[in-house]
Amino acid sequence: MMAREGSARTYREIGVSDAHHPLTHHRGDKEMIEKVTKINCLHLEQFAYFLNKLKSTPDGQGCLLDNVMLVYGSGLSDGNRHEHENLPVLLAGHGAGTLKLGRHVTFSKETPMTNLFVSMLDRVGLHGEKIGDSKGELQNLSEIS
Repeated sequence: MMAREGSARTYREIGVSDAHHPLTHHRGDKEMIEKVTKINCLHLEQFAYFLNKLKSTPDGQGCLLDNVMLVYGSGLSDGNRHEHENLPVLLAGHGAGTLKLGRHVTFSKETPMTNLFVSMLDRVGLHGEKIGDSKGELQNLSEIS
């Protein structure tokens, strides 16, 4: 978790002295959108740094990134409107060879985010039927389609 979604944290180190959460309620204000964009870019840079560290850390026959699954995204697709549909989510790592990588996958509008979590747990040997509002596993994540 990069930051609590309701965070009032400022990012003075990148020139943003406003609190993060209120900036996401930008109401179309270009200056506020620009500041949120700077914060989002910083978070992505930190995530990329973390992925590179995992990639450079030996683990078994490969690297640590080969054996993990990491979710990067948000619980909201539009913070200004508090929309939680069509979430922007990145799934990184190879999941010990259980994930088909390097592609963009779109799921139907009513697919709960928790379906991803059920699918990830299954890949690590925890075969739960349901988490929250999940309706099953996601299709098309596996190396073996």
